[in-house]
Amino acid sequence: MRSSEPSSLEVRVHFALSKLSSRHRHRSQISFAVFYSAMDSTIPSNTPALSYAPEDGAIVLHSSSSSSSSGHSPSESIDEKETPPPSVKEIEFKVDPEALPPKTGTTATRYLKHNFFSAYRRIFATIFFANLATLIALCVVNKGAPSAAQVGAAASANLMLTSLFRQEEFVNILYEIAVACPLSFPLAIRRRLATVFHYGGAHSGFGTAAVTWYLLYTALATKDFVQTHNRNQIPNIVTSYILVLMFCFILGAAHPKFRVRYHDHFEMMHRYSGWVAMVTFWVHIVTASRVYAEMEGTTTGLYMVKSSNFWTFLVSTCCLILSWSRLRCRKVYPEVLSDHAIRLHFKYTDMAPFYGVKISSSPVKEWHAFATIPDVDEATGKRKGFSVVVSNAGDWTKETIMNPPTQLWVRGAPLHGLLFTSKLFRRIVVVATGSGIGPCLSLLHADYTPRRVLWSTPHPETTYGPKILNAVLKADPKAVVWNTRTQGRPDMVALTYALVLEAQAEAVFIISNPKVTRKVVYGMNSRGIAAFGAIFDS
Repeated sequence: MRSSEPSSLEVRVHFALSKLSSRHRHRSQISFAVFYSAMDSTIPSNTPALSYAPEDGAIVLHSSSSSSSSGHSPSESIDEKETPPPSVKEIEFKVDPEALPPKTGTTATRYLKHNFFSAYRRIFATIFFANLATLIALCVVNKGAPSAAQVGAAASANLMLTSLFRQEEFVNILYEIAVACPLSFPLAIRRRLATVFHYGGAHSGFGTAAVTWYLLYTALATKDFVQTHNRNQIPNIVTSYILVLMFCFILGAAHPKFRVRYHDHFEMMHRYSGWVAMVTFWVHIVTASRVYAEMEGTTTGLYMVKSSNFWTFLVSTCCLILSWSRLRCRKVYPEVLSDHAIRLHFKYTDMAPFYGVKISSSPVKEWHAFATIPDVDEATGKRKGFSVVVSNAGDWTKETIMNPPTQLWVRGAPLHGLLFTSKLFRRIVVVATGSGIGPCLSLLHADYTPRRVLWSTPHPETTYGPKILNAVLKADPKAVVWNTRTQGRPDMVALTYALVLEAQAEAVFIISNPKVTRKVVYGMNSRGIAAFGAIFDS
């Protein structure tokens, strides 16, 4: 009969500060999740003493008692590459924030560099000034105000680019070009290329420019109508003002504060206003072509096909149609993980790592983007379908967990996301909180870039199940899994920095809520470490 306690025990606590200098090491303590292998449900009363093992960078807890039939010897230890048993216990040590190096620069320079002049805003500003330069050039060439036709062409060109930066294939091409950079290139270049996921700044920049150009076009067209009183211009003027109204709805609803506070309203206003604008724009192109064809003494059809407006808006329309033409109702195989999370399995296609999909239960109302996790057939080891992890974060997710769906709508092509850019780095640290581990599982499954993992969540095994926990440990046997219910809230910046030092990582990727994401990204960037997190204003 087995003893209630193992005769001897050696538990490895993964020590992330092993790369710190000796003057820091003696005073740096860190709280990591410890996978405690024991037959009973409690930690032995004779809590073992700590000893530092410099050869493998681990803290080892030693405990020994009389020999028993358990078969353990004092020298045996839990192998770091083995999957821990389902029962997980935590032993806590505290973090010493003083181990962190000081931030670079002053408060003002850090704010300007890492907050105000973010990659998203830099892209937006570049597009703004490029359009401003174009307007100035047109004014110079025309020795005054540009013509309405020229301004309309600029509006259509910006509208086309706005649509392209939301088209799945186009965005995927941008990602593929960025990650094609060899690892031999300087880190500074690869770090810049990794900001490709800020393409939302281009979408917003071109969209804002398109609205601005179109406001100017409407003003010039109205001026022409007042001067000429040409009744043929009335349809052109009416459609112009309808478009201005729709564009203002789209632009106003896309403001970050409105978007965050009234996300469902933003989504519907963006979609329905866009559809109305598309139909109106085609009517507008025909009516405007009729007016300008009359001025040039040619036919409406010939003028239209010779106009850049026709071709640029044709591209914009194709982008919209291409996405919605892939709308399909797919069968879902739900796997309830807990009352806080559910895993939805899809079997209609295999999915490679680093992709995301948009799903919905009401396709004309709302859509939700999720990173996919390739499902693997345990017998063959080959990919067989994919899944997404949904946690309770709103009305739709709560309803999905409480009443698991058997079918959902899927739209568009799979889309690359932030974690795809991890291919640009030799070694990385992956940080997740709560259900943020879901998107990370695709990266962990790919097993492309050497990584360390930090996952902070309440009751990881109870909430997300042993499969997800074991997937994390398989990808990183020394993964730091922090149970916030038993260990409290960790110092995410200190833990992340410690793992960066241990792994000698080139970059940090974090999937979390906005507050933690901004804190960790700023905490790393301000100390010279490349860090990337999901953006919430695109």
